[in-house]
Amino acid sequence: MANDSAVNLDVSKPAGGNAPVFTVTEIAAAVKRTVEETFGRVRVRGEICEWKVAASGHAYLRLKDTGAILDSVIWRGSLQKLGLRPEEGMEVIATGRITTYAGKSSYQLIIDSIELAGEGALLKLIEDRKKRLAAEGLFDPARKKALPFLPEVIGVVTSPKGAVIRDILHRLADRFPRHVLVWPVPVQGEGAAEKIAAAIDGFNALAVDGPVARPDVLIVARGGGSLEDLMPFNEEVVVRAAAASDIPLISAVGHETDTTLIDYASDRRAPTPTAAAEMAVPVRRELIELVSDRSHRLLASAGRYLAEREDKVRNCGRLLGDPARLLEGPTQSLDRCAERLRSVLRVFVQKEEAKLYDISGGIRRSTVDALVRHSASNLDNARKQFAREFTRTMSEYSRQLTTVAARFDASSYTNVLKRGFAVIRDASGHAIDSAGATTAGGHVAIEFRDGTVGATVGGAIVGGDARPSETPAEKPAASKAPAPRSKPRKPDPGSSGSQGSLL
Repeated sequence: MANDSAVNLDVSKPAGGNAPVFTVTEIAAAVKRTVEETFGRVRVRGEICEWKVAASGHAYLRLKDTGAILDSVIWRGSLQKLGLRPEEGMEVIATGRITTYAGKSSYQLIIDSIELAGEGALLKLIEDRKKRLAAEGLFDPARKKALPFLPEVIGVVTSPKGAVIRDILHRLADRFPRHVLVWPVPVQGEGAAEKIAAAIDGFNALAVDGPVARPDVLIVARGGGSLEDLMPFNEEVVVRAAAASDIPLISAVGHETDTTLIDYASDRRAPTPTAAAEMAVPVRRELIELVSDRSHRLLASAGRYLAEREDKVRNCGRLLGDPARLLEGPTQSLDRCAERLRSVLRVFVQKEEAKLYDISGGIRRSTVDALVRHSASNLDNARKQFAREFTRTMSEYSRQLTTVAARFDASSYTNVLKRGFAVIRDASGHAIDSAGATTAGGHVAIEFRDGTVGATVGGAIVGGDARPSETPAEKPAASKAPAPRSKPRKPDPGSSGSQGSLL
């Protein structure tokens, strides 16, 4: 084949018998050089048709309008770098160079890059893709997962440079600091969509107990931009990765007015990356205040409950009265019955002895012995009957006494002391039930469950702040509080007489 640069056709010479003769290859080379020098790099607008990708990886298509068709080729290297996936029927603006293909005597466009012809065509592409993915159920609200209340680890898919990641980290630090894993990806341009999808899949592939902590929630974010800049987040591969994520995902792409297809597939959409950080964690300060408030309310409720129960026990004690007085009547009745029983027994024995003496003179010794044995038998029976009656009576009074003692013990203030309370008495031994009944410097006795200690009254406590009644310089030297005087004990009824005390 002749060298293209050596071919120089002089078409200005008139045709005739002396006209030079050119080969087909020379003509093809001359046409190719003329076309490439005339047009160079061009931008061509048209509709894609007859799109196909050969086994070699090169793509072949045609651009057409109402008047003509232009064959086009996208080499494999250029096809992999395209930021837009060409589709049949898409109206685009293709940039490349015009050349010829000598094998078919045709010209064609070698395409380096493709962009949609106008924003309207791009919006139509997005809308068509949205309808198709929605029909598959990828945007179904039933698929969406709830965000964790307080995640331990947060995964962020975004560019490692720029203000987006700084805004997210700053907002998380303000609200509730958490461990953050960043998967750096390009957020626009060629190959961005595949890397974003790979990052989402990569976070989901982490083992729960692996060396790298698996995030509890994901944030996919980037700042604002044009519709073309946000196109990676409208790509099908990204939308499918977001919909398939097992980890709850928050999309925060662009500004508040920007909407991409990943917003429909994600579990929550945030208007800005900062808002996504606010959705991911609660406010730590508000949680502390909430816990503190509920703790105070719980303590106040417990205090009121104990006070109500204390008042109820005190009222029950007033209704029961003095247990010692309750025992006075039954004790006297028991003593009287015992005395009467002894008197009746003595009279009975005396009568029987008198009968025995009256009849003893006129009877024989054997008869006397028989009468004595009979009387002894009667006396023994009487004694047994007395013992039974006495035991029954004592058991009945003992049961009543036990019941009264149990009621007395249940209402006793000593049970309250065992639960951590104390009784404060003045120097006279009377209980003090209000702060107003005390005087600064006065002596009191504090009775605990295991003993009594003396104390000196200091200052009054008003509203939780101690207010001493006198300055340290004026405060008299502490004196030992007098020990509380114990109440005189009643004499033991069994200390004198023949009847013993039942207590």
